[in-house]
Amino acid sequence: MAKEKVDKTIEHSPNTLKGINTVASHNISTSSNTNPRSDLHSVSNTEQVRTLADTVASHRVKKQNEDVQELEGKELEKSAEAESMDGSPEAKSLEEKKKELLEKVKKLKEKVSIGGISTEDLKEQVRAKKRADMLIPLEDYVKVGIYLGTKVVTPKMKPFVYRRRADGLAIFNTDLIDEKLKEGIEFLSKFNPEEVILVCKRQAGWHAAQKFSEVTGIRVFTKKYPAGILTNIKLPDFFENEMTIVIDSWLDKNALNDTMRVNKKILMICDTNNFPRGSEQIVIGNNKSAKSLGLIFYLLARGYVKAKGLDVNVPEMEQWTGELD
Repeated sequence: MAKEKVDKTIEHSPNTLKGINTVASHNISTSSNTNPRSDLHSVSNTEQVRTLADTVASHRVKKQNEDVQELEGKELEKSAEAESMDGSPEAKSLEEKKKELLEKVKKLKEKVSIGGISTEDLKEQVRAKKRADMLIPLEDYVKVGIYLGTKVVTPKMKPFVYRRRADGLAIFNTDLIDEKLKEGIEFLSKFNPEEVILVCKRQAGWHAAQKFSEVTGIRVFTKKYPAGILTNIKLPDFFENEMTIVIDSWLDKNALNDTMRVNKKILMICDTNNFPRGSEQIVIGNNKSAKSLGLIFYLLARGYVKAKGLDVNVPEMEQWTGELD
């Protein structure tokens, strides 16, 4: 019964041992100042104190062992690691973190590098492949200035602009110029020559437009488009077409409006200042320059003749751009 009482006292009072030691010391010191008849009583009290102290110490060791045994698995590993480290187990020095980041960068570079080829080499290979697939070499596009736009860029043409020059001129993306020309050739090739007309009021394009007509057999209207020729059945020269090629939607707006009125297809050459309203297909590029228009007509004619299998000799590009005239 007495032992149970001691155990409960120890359990609820962590400082019990300290108190017992103090009491024991006090009893021993006071016993030396008492008479002989109280010696036996003092010794008895001292023995009780020592027994109680031993019980407390034994209980504390048992409790510590139980605490250690409760830590198992990951908790035990973390506690063990914490004993040997300053701060939390996750604490790492700046140098260690830097080292880990450098290792990650190295691994990423190894992943990007395929077969010893760097990212720059891969980009160059992609560019070379694109150039190889172009209708003509990139240098020929640059030479005629087909990439030069205007200072005005309409919302629909903005996606095709690569950048602006210092003087404010918009610059077309040459990859997109080539892509749109391929699409234009494919679209044009769906129609027979008698179903198509080309309208070019801009004088800079008259020379190349005539060549285009000679090679493809497509009817061309230069200088002035006869208003109502597609819409007014009472006109003596009225005829029906299926598709109209418009060089500039601003200058050739009469032909554009007539074609839209009769719900026919439109292939439009668009500069950065054009709205491709009503067009089913556009070709992008400089539609102000004779050389640029010459190149566009040359590529459209060459692609059309090839797609249609026409037995026609297509003049060299320089004859279209005026370099041999």
